[in-house]
Amino acid sequence: MAAARSADSTVDDGAPMGVTRERVAAGMFGTPLPWLAAVLVAYLLVPIGAFLVRLARASSDQLTVPGIGAALVVSVVTASIATVVIGVAGIPLGYLLSRAHGRAAELLGVAVQLPLALPPLVSGLLLVYVIGPYTVLGQLFDGQLTDDLTGVVLAQVFVAAPFLIVAARSAFAALDPELADVAATLGHSRWSRFARVALPGAWAGIRAGILLAWLRAFGEFGATVVLAYHPYSLPVFTYVEFGSSGVDTTMIPVAAALVAAALVLALSGVAGRRHRRRPARAIPPTPREPTAQPPVPLSFDLDARSGGFHLRLGHTARGRHLAILGPSGAGKSLTLKLLAGLAPLREGQVQLGGRDLTTLAPESRGVGYVPQDSCLLPHLPVWRQITFGVDSDPAVAAHWLGRLRLDGLEDRLPHQLSGGQRRRVALARALARQPRLLLLDEPFTGLDTPVRDELRRELRRVQRDTAVTTVLVTHDPEEAALLADEVLLITDGGLLQGGSQHEVFARPAGPAAARLLGIRNLHRGRMRDAETLDACGTAITAGPVGLSAGADVVWCIRPEHVELDPVPAGTCGEHQATIVDTVHLGAVAELLVVLDGGCELTVVTSDDGVQQSGTRCRVSLPPERLIVWPVPALPESQERAAVARA
Repeated sequence: MAAARSADSTVDDGAPMGVTRERVAAGMFGTPLPWLAAVLVAYLLVPIGAFLVRLARASSDQLTVPGIGAALVVSVVTASIATVVIGVAGIPLGYLLSRAHGRAAELLGVAVQLPLALPPLVSGLLLVYVIGPYTVLGQLFDGQLTDDLTGVVLAQVFVAAPFLIVAARSAFAALDPELADVAATLGHSRWSRFARVALPGAWAGIRAGILLAWLRAFGEFGATVVLAYHPYSLPVFTYVEFGSSGVDTTMIPVAAALVAAALVLALSGVAGRRHRRRPARAIPPTPREPTAQPPVPLSFDLDARSGGFHLRLGHTARGRHLAILGPSGAGKSLTLKLLAGLAPLREGQVQLGGRDLTTLAPESRGVGYVPQDSCLLPHLPVWRQITFGVDSDPAVAAHWLGRLRLDGLEDRLPHQLSGGQRRRVALARALARQPRLLLLDEPFTGLDTPVRDELRRELRRVQRDTAVTTVLVTHDPEEAALLADEVLLITDGGLLQGGSQHEVFARPAGPAAARLLGIRNLHRGRMRDAETLDACGTAITAGPVGLSAGADVVWCIRPEHVELDPVPAGTCGEHQATIVDTVHLGAVAELLVVLDGGCELTVVTSDDGVQQSGTRCRVSLPPERLIVWPVPALPESQERAAVARA
């Protein structure tokens, strides 16, 4: 286990992190980028340096400014209050804007950003029109809204709120929406998904927005001087001092503003480091095997639309493990989302063991869901990932932690795991809830071949040892053959073929089905007589297929069913051919042979080392192994496309 875990943890590029960073840094200095950055840094820092030099040379009279303390307190207090108000309302608004679509959402997003584009004086005037002393609202408060700290706070909220809203919206929008979907299947309500998934995931961007909002509120002058001239905030106080006494009396107000801003920035950095602090070490409880449960059958009848895509798919399972096989865009992932309740179902139903799931929310269905890219929460270590489900059993979670060879990784964060380890964590997280139905959306995509094969075998053992019903979405026929006892072939949102794994793989229903199953020997032909077809001028015995002479057909034969002998052909039913390419795959060899009539066939045979390119051979195509379809009997557009490509 340790060896396998170590191999699975290997860093892809094999280079130490420090060496990589040094190499990147060295490469950066070969470009003009550092010099361009240095110009801007100098422009930003030189004025501060010039001020510090002047401050050091200032006389004692210039360092005595009555009223500076009160102004500083006003700015700090009002900026803090304004930031709290902005945070309480602005974070939910940013979240809703990131999830909303349509023209109304776009217009609202533009409207809340308008204060960024307005001169602060104009912002102050706009507020005067609403809360000035002679407005209806102002008179309701006896004109006091603009004569105390309330007016300062209102001005600061108006000009600073967009900074947090924009930052929060961007941070929420950057989150993978699958995270919320996974949390829903783990039993978390909408509020819990916001508080425990979206908010922590977007917190770095939100924290930056809060900081910007506070700094903007602290430095606000234009709107404040128009709306609430008294009491003085620090910017207004500085302006008054500058207008009455000149620049000499502004050094202490400027110094106070610099110190306050620097302290807030420093505190923000400390808070960020504490937020990233490693949590306490996890100690899993004594493992306990999942409770034995009887298997439950799954049946569904799905009718749904997603944009212009229409999915219509139904199935009543006879086995416990179903694979849905199809090309990209066929509707495989949408099918899983419909089964999990993560996408709206226009018509139809989903039943699991006689229980109707159709109207249940995803958090109430009790299904396990493993998406394509694992979707681990970036801020949680492995143990908390596995026990994140609302009703996850820690003892059962500890069982899957050891069973899936994750013990010893409990405190690692997702970015510290390999691809295979992340997939194991996602699988353990789903199984820790002991679901009756496990949905797997191409769970092995993107993994190295050894890791993928190992995880496939592990999942097959899980299927064998538990009663969980599984639905696997894949585009890999090998995965479907290994992990399912029933297979659905789908394309363009509809069913091509369904049935037991053996039936579907042995007798594909048409050329499109054969292509989905990875059968490469797919060709066009024409019947010569009731039992013989012609392909590229070669007569091939097909047996009684029930077609008359002259009928256009498509035929196929699996590469492993083609019989090959290095001795040239001389017997009826055998064909002379030439080996034009050989690929050695360990115990077997994959050969490309061309019949003398020009028909190309792929042959898989034992690799005895004698099949070489250019060798003449004889090829036999057992009639019972050929599958023949009449072209006119293929009305579906995808079938016609498959025939055209054959």
